[in-house]
Amino acid sequence: MNLRFLSTLGLALITTASLAQQKPAAKAPAAKAALMTTPGGTRLVEKVTRKPGELVVPYEKYVLPNGLTLIVAEDHSDPLVHVDVTYHVGSAREQVGKSGFAHFFEHMMFQGSDNVGDQQHFKLVTAAGGTMNGTTNTDRTNYFETLPSNQLETGLWLEADRMGFLLDAVSQKKFEIQRSTVKNERGQRVDNAPYGQVGEYISKTLYPYGHPYSWSVIGSLEDLDRSNVDDLKNFFLRWYGPNNATLTVGGDVQPAQVVKLAEKYFGPIKRGPAVAKAKVQTPVLAADRYVSYTDNVRFPMLQMVFPTVPEGHPDELPLHAVAEILGGGKNSLLYKNMVKNQKAVQAATYQQVSELGGQMTFITLPFPGKGLDSMEYIVRNTLAEFEKRGVNDADLQRFKAQTEAQVVNSLSSVQVKVSQLAANQTYFGNPNRLPVEARALQALTKADVQRVYDKYLRGKKAVILSVLPKTGGVVAAKPDNFTVDKASYQAPKDEYAGLKYVKATDTFDRGKQPGAGANPVIKIPALYRQEMANGLKVIGTRNSEIPTVTMLLTIRGGHRLEQATPAKAGVASLTASLLNEGSEKYTGEQFSAALDKLGSTVQVSGGDDRTTVYVQSLTKNLPATLALLDQRLLHPRFDPADFDRLKKQALELIANQNTQPVVIANKTYNRLLYGQNDVMSIASSGTAATAASITLDDVKQFYQQNYAPNVSFLTVVGDVDQAALTPQLAFLKAWPRKNVTLPAATAATQPDKTRIYFVNKDGAAQSEIRVGYLALPYDATGEYYRAYLANYNLGQAFNSRINLNLRENKGYTYGASSGFRGSSYVGPFTAQAGVRADATAASVKEFMSEIKNFPNGISDEELRFVQTSIGQGDALKYETGQQKAGFLSRIVEYDLPTTYVDEQNQILQKLTKEDVQTSAKKYLPADKMYIVVVGDRKQLPAVQALGYEVVELDMDGNRVAEAAKTASDAPTTEKMKTKMEDGGKMKTKSKKG
Repeated sequence: MNLRFLSTLGLALITTASLAQQKPAAKAPAAKAALMTTPGGTRLVEKVTRKPGELVVPYEKYVLPNGLTLIVAEDHSDPLVHVDVTYHVGSAREQVGKSGFAHFFEHMMFQGSDNVGDQQHFKLVTAAGGTMNGTTNTDRTNYFETLPSNQLETGLWLEADRMGFLLDAVSQKKFEIQRSTVKNERGQRVDNAPYGQVGEYISKTLYPYGHPYSWSVIGSLEDLDRSNVDDLKNFFLRWYGPNNATLTVGGDVQPAQVVKLAEKYFGPIKRGPAVAKAKVQTPVLAADRYVSYTDNVRFPMLQMVFPTVPEGHPDELPLHAVAEILGGGKNSLLYKNMVKNQKAVQAATYQQVSELGGQMTFITLPFPGKGLDSMEYIVRNTLAEFEKRGVNDADLQRFKAQTEAQVVNSLSSVQVKVSQLAANQTYFGNPNRLPVEARALQALTKADVQRVYDKYLRGKKAVILSVLPKTGGVVAAKPDNFTVDKASYQAPKDEYAGLKYVKATDTFDRGKQPGAGANPVIKIPALYRQEMANGLKVIGTRNSEIPTVTMLLTIRGGHRLEQATPAKAGVASLTASLLNEGSEKYTGEQFSAALDKLGSTVQVSGGDDRTTVYVQSLTKNLPATLALLDQRLLHPRFDPADFDRLKKQALELIANQNTQPVVIANKTYNRLLYGQNDVMSIASSGTAATAASITLDDVKQFYQQNYAPNVSFLTVVGDVDQAALTPQLAFLKAWPRKNVTLPAATAATQPDKTRIYFVNKDGAAQSEIRVGYLALPYDATGEYYRAYLANYNLGQAFNSRINLNLRENKGYTYGASSGFRGSSYVGPFTAQAGVRADATAASVKEFMSEIKNFPNGISDEELRFVQTSIGQGDALKYETGQQKAGFLSRIVEYDLPTTYVDEQNQILQKLTKEDVQTSAKKYLPADKMYIVVVGDRKQLPAVQALGYEVVELDMDGNRVAEAAKTASDAPTTEKMKTKMEDGGKMKTKSKKG
């Protein structure tokens, strides 16, 4: 299913029993509602209320005199509030030659306004215990904060200030820094990412030149370079008026209070220019358009893209069903014809919809050496197969069940509820449009699905994109036959002439930050516990907010269990993957179909310290879902054909890792951290040699020896109480106890001095940097927790020293951070970032400068920041079922008292600057850390000039060049010949200087 579609359905009105019983939500009569006006002139135009037995998001919709739409969704289930301001402007409002402005301006909206200082927006929200961000797509830009409910006024004050008082705070310096940040983001997500340019090639080939979807949201480097501050200011004046915005507030609030505050802060802001709804023609392809490009990838890629319909079109829903049937899972035709028979590593179909258009995409990644012409042939044969067999009852049943379940599950988060109310108001003028979609789902028939297939895909032309590895050996599906035609383009009228900046006139001091009420009280939910005779521990809590149940079954061990047999590294991951196939009663396809009919999930995942089984179910389907869990966990099929396919995929994915700078950096860093004698120096997927040696018998043996109840615990959160649940878990009592020996914890070690390890990645647009060492195991209230508090100002928060320096002040990166990552085993302290290639050495210098200087102490302001930010942030930690399950799992895994959160808070409130300094001095040994740099070798001379010993490695960790003699070496210091062994330890051999 398409994610945008599912999130749109996420607010649909559904009964707890079935979509078939769905009825429209109650609304206040429009005529009556229109007469309800506040003294400030704000009109209540709609009110949706809850009816018995229904799941609905109640809200009130208002319009302020300046045209701002206000939606308030009152929800007291958690002590938090989510504030969203959505502007009806995205990249589709840009012009040829000025792409990327909408996204660029999103960045500028975080750089301060008249009454909010530079870089203070993030700081104030984080200090209030909240989180925030902004996003841009083709059609809208939104800005949002999730805050403890006592901070509502602060959120509204901040959003209003940048809506009405931004432009005088925009400076050339801020403009240049954010232009550099956007370039770094493009480098990270597009230029330095495998397949990162696919979207741009599809857009400019599918849509006519000048069409608002013919360029990417992030824009081109050339357009970013030619933009100036005045361009950006005009963009704000044209599109950022209150009449082109929707303010949506949801959570633990009172509507009357929100209306009063909205009138105070947003009411004085002047209306902007009128904004008309955009209208464009749907692209029509007279012939198949073939295009291609080369990329630094291992797997070639073929995409076939057919133009379809925009969001909200009556044919949107059945087209999503078509995509699901053709390529949405293990029962899809594309999976059967490509993945199951080992012709492709991946094959899928998805339907993407936006306000002005839509497209259906077929994507295939064949194994290396497979021709893309053969992939196109298989896709076309798959379409022909569908035309012969048509839509069956099982197809429709699975699609409806999955959609219903995801609708209900989406209701667990206030943020999702709010963002979708905002989106539906922005695109359709109706926050409560979703019941229409729910009724459409109920009424969907096989004939509808067949009709839209015939209309939009049968015999239709497509864009066919081939992505070819730079290493060669693969040819495109067909030679390129399309070039962009600019001849018929007509420039639109000037939207930016005569714009003036007129500030609001206030009757209050807007420069004074609002105060906050008392911190909301966080209540630990009532828990129940049980330990079965076989040693399985169960912990749970009842949460009846929505009719769903979330379960996490944690089996300790994971990748670390391979310490006894490192030659078989990767067997834990492969075992987990194989469990996701068939069982004794079901083939893999049958199992997937059974889950889809319930709208449930039972997914096994391998990890470093554990294997996790994630279960999600509607309450009404829990018994049937647990019967499938019984099959998946206790009765695996271990089919040889499934094993062969998964092993082949695993080997190919391991080989693919060396195309990705992020993965290369992480692998190199882990080799250094853990050394050759620790299996953790090897990725959980294993190496090419270890994975190749794994047999099906190895997998069976790993499962038989290590999947045991006495090293496991089950967490349950949802709409089921212990009395009802216990009989349903009876099958777990038959799970036999086993003698599993968990590996001993690794002793923390440090290098003798700080060195730089450089790995060449030819042509890398960015360099990946890792700095750190093996530090501490997790604890809730001891040294680890105190180290976490100490690091918060260094690299944990957005406005930490590291991120403000490298991103906001220098413009070297899209984001930089640091943190401790421990479990019951010792974990590393790591500072990391992907940085602009020409800033590689400078970034390493700044990282080390921040780490070296931090133990000198923090300011009183920084101490207050960490105390208020973390102290108030608890309100946001336990909202969803997965968050609650994670909290309960931590209690069991580390044998914590339920009061440990209170103990943490006491430590936090008593924290002193001296405490932070003590932890920083102890756990930030800047002179004994590993520095890993993965980037183009052109950056090596500048890195060598930093004064550290530099060891050049290949992608497998082997030394490829003699370490440079550092500037800090004394003349008498012996040169050392070094070699990096496979496990990452350094061996040294002296020779005369």
